[in-house]
Amino acid sequence: MVADRTRTVNRLRAQLTGIFPVLERALDLTNTGPLVLLTGYQTPAALRRTGRKRLETWLRNRKVLRADRLAETVLEAAGRRHISVPGEEFTAQMVHTLAREVMALNQQVADLDKAIEAGVREHRDFEVITSRPGLGVILDAEFLAATSGDMSFFGTADRLAGFGGVAPVPRDSGKISGNLRRPRRYNRRLQRVFYISALFSIRHCDDFRRFYER
Repeated sequence: MVADRTRTVNRLRAQLTGIFPVLERALDLTNTGPLVLLTGYQTPAALRRTGRKRLETWLRNRKVLRADRLAETVLEAAGRRHISVPGEEFTAQMVHTLAREVMALNQQVADLDKAIEAGVREHRDFEVITSRPGLGVILDAEFLAATSGDMSFFGTADRLAGFGGVAPVPRDSGKISGNLRRPRRYNRRLQRVFYISALFSIRHCDDFRRFYER
């Protein structure tokens, strides 16, 4: 769903660039406010006809944060664009449709995040896993997905570390011993969880930071 949202945002940017490139550069289309704006106004002429006060009121009625700043930004962009291009009305309709699609995907992703969080919190090992510094709800969900949620499958912490690719693998032969190398086969999703949690832990936990610096 996030990948679909990214593709839709890119399509929206491409369409908006075709008729109003100044506005496309001025807006952050990952935020809700600009998306709401594009469901009502897509062309510089329409924005200039509306005016600042009416535009601010229109945005506030739709619960857009910092409506005054957004209105000022888009009207400044509209003041720098005084030409129209062939097919502008059709492209404006496409911008309207794509903006609504992105907003719908945003809501679906938010609802799914809440459902995942609720499911993770109900897991029997939730308190144990999140007690480690650096592991929150999102990384906990990825950890449970990568390990199937059953720690008894691994038996020991060493096996879990080996499965996640964070433990060296012996490459001994003949009289040579202690030859340790980086593993080649491991679960990359689990390794990502381990590394990201480690980065968070050294930022927020003094004990982990001291160990890392040492």
